[in-house]
Amino acid sequence: MPTKIHLYDTTLRDGAQSEDVNLSATDKVRIARQLDYLGMDYIEGGWPGANPVETEFFKAMREVELKNAKLAAFGSTHHPARTPETDPTLNALVSCGAQVATIFGKSCPRHVEVALGISRERNLEIIGDSVAFLKKHLTEVFFDAEHFFDGFKRDAEYALSVLQAAHEHGADCLILCDTNGGTMPEETGSIIKTVKERLPGAVLGIHAHNDCELAVANSLAAVMNGAVQVQGTVNGIGERCGNANLCSVIPNLQLKMGGFSCLSEISLTRLKSTAAFVSEVSNLAPFRRQPFVGNSAFAHKGGVHVSAIMKDSALYEHMAPSLVGNAQRVLMTEQGGKSNILSLSRTLGFELEKGDPVLDVLSAAVKKTPPWGMTTWPPRPVRNCSSCAICRTRR
Repeated sequence: MPTKIHLYDTTLRDGAQSEDVNLSATDKVRIARQLDYLGMDYIEGGWPGANPVETEFFKAMREVELKNAKLAAFGSTHHPARTPETDPTLNALVSCGAQVATIFGKSCPRHVEVALGISRERNLEIIGDSVAFLKKHLTEVFFDAEHFFDGFKRDAEYALSVLQAAHEHGADCLILCDTNGGTMPEETGSIIKTVKERLPGAVLGIHAHNDCELAVANSLAAVMNGAVQVQGTVNGIGERCGNANLCSVIPNLQLKMGGFSCLSEISLTRLKSTAAFVSEVSNLAPFRRQPFVGNSAFAHKGGVHVSAIMKDSALYEHMAPSLVGNAQRVLMTEQGGKSNILSLSRTLGFELEKGDPVLDVLSAAVKKTPPWGMTTWPPRPVRNCSSCAICRTRR
């Protein structure tokens, strides 16, 4: 029986912190519906009360019936000068209508002493009290151990004591965060393994940022060593360089690694359409070369490649594109060969054979050298400006 990996999508919160993403409350509701349709286990909606958009979103979501996912709200541990009962953030988490609360707390001693300006002991009290308060009102509470991997490397015992405090006070999952995105996969795997040994009863998750282009690799390493929740975003959008891209994490876990289950087979075929939907609603140009779900992920241009895939697509494709809702594409360019033309003709319903003389004519037309020695075709329109060197050359 495959191990179920719980997918925690933070596109609407961490993803919305991407420099070029600005979502309205209506946008967020539309994306939440699509994520639920895909089959996400948890959808993190944002920080209740942080701004009017978040307030409107959580209000609107009260009228939305999610079929697969649970709505999660995000916030911090209570302010050091307050108690959990008087803290606005914790009370907003309880009253916003979400089924799950996820709070972050400092697990790196330098952040505790410099960013918060409190003692290590007080930080542990705040974490434990915040989790215990939320558990009185909600069925599930997750604890994001912010800067955990940096904190572990700085002071392993203190980082572990932070997790212990949250665990003992009822946290349902301890999510280890590579907040700065600088951890290597081998470090991630080793540290996760150590945490599992020290806290054998704890449920672990991973939240990786992509500053070193390793968020997906770190997420996979975490799962291989015992994490059962993966946090990430659709298309990898997020703060700075982004978050772990769930469009890559999911098929890697389910189709490549074996032994793990994320989505049903039919839900997995909705992955490409979900990636495109999120890009469209976020007003982002789709990343064509994105693995698995990009338009170029299974596109073939070179004639040698096309000749091979016409015999067996596995010769130049690592998996069947239909598994994630994608499709094979054969491109027609001067770098292609007769195989490209044959493939396209069959797709369009024409019966051409290898020795057909029309192939020579079509191939010559495709490979025809553009006029004027230009490297692009068709040519850019000529502008009427006397100061432009390009225009003076072409007139």
